[in-house]
Amino acid sequence: MPLTHTRLSSLFVLDQDEALDFYVGVLGLEVAVDADLGFMRWLTVKVPGDDREILLERPGPPAHDPATADEVRALVSKGAGGGWIGFSTDDVDALHAELVAKGVQITQPPTDMSYGRDMGLRDPFGNALRIGEIAPLDTLGDWQG
Repeated sequence: MPLTHTRLSSLFVLDQDEALDFYVGVLGLEVAVDADLGFMRWLTVKVPGDDREILLERPGPPAHDPATADEVRALVSKGAGGGWIGFSTDDVDALHAELVAKGVQITQPPTDMSYGRDMGLRDPFGNALRIGEIAPLDTLGDWQG
């Protein structure tokens, strides 16, 4: 049976409350699930109206033993956690201005690209995020290689 869609992605964060403040309070996502599972807090956010969730996951059990969790935390704090998420917006320039006013770390201002116009930023933990006005797939030509 074939896969039908992507439902869940994950980013490592060092503090889930701080992540919640950023992803909900700054970017405008909404909480999908916030559950204490006993062995971990399952915290997911999503774009309002979307069914794709992002797990804001602290390094540690059950996925990592203590030594591995320490290594992952060190990588995340350097911006090398390995995760990134791309979001779409209808007005990347207006959103850029709003995020700059909120003090968000912008790594690339809105830039025209072959696939649309987008910008780069980092969350408080160093995870790379892209937000853009992306052209519909059927209009992209052969930028994909």
